[in-house]
Amino acid sequence: MKKLFHFMVIISFIFILGCSTSDSESIAKNKSETASDADSTKVVWMAFNAGIEKGVKENKNIIVDFYTDWCHWCKVMDEKTFSDPKVAKELKEKFITIRINAESKTEKASFQGNEYTNVELTHAFHVTGFPSLAFISPQQEVITVIPGYIPAEQFYYLLSYVDQECYKKQLSLDEFIKRKGDCDSTKGQSGKI
Repeated sequence: MKKLFHFMVIISFIFILGCSTSDSESIAKNKSETASDADSTKVVWMAFNAGIEKGVKENKNIIVDFYTDWCHWCKVMDEKTFSDPKVAKELKEKFITIRINAESKTEKASFQGNEYTNVELTHAFHVTGFPSLAFISPQQEVITVIPGYIPAEQFYYLLSYVDQECYKKQLSLDEFIKRKGDCDSTKGQSGKI
């Protein structure tokens, strides 16, 4: 009877150990899947010079996010727009993303043959409010600069509009949105973003 009791204790211990190992393996697997999901939807911000160089090399449009540390709407843009999975995926796949602290006087940036501090670069792009987003072509041409907070759904349309180069087809962003992201069906009236 004593041997049977010891045998049952050992079997129970092995069973419990096996269950806890598979649970911890399952938890670890779920954590790594969640982390990789989060990584796949997280926007990776680059420094200005490296981002411009990468955009030219990869022939991708570039987005420059001009922000300040004290800007409430910059934080809302981070929390609601840039963290939106659909927006983050579009940014990762089709754009080079750059972030500029508009008040930094120490960081240096080169653009179109000129050297700037971040403050000077902000002025060169005619940024007067925050957040502001500059869209730049791979040829380093400024497509547009848009001030203010943009909700995720509108921003997604804006990304598609720029990616499809609808501004070159004389189609307004409003018309593009009305067409639900179709740039090619018929000509619009205005190429204004």
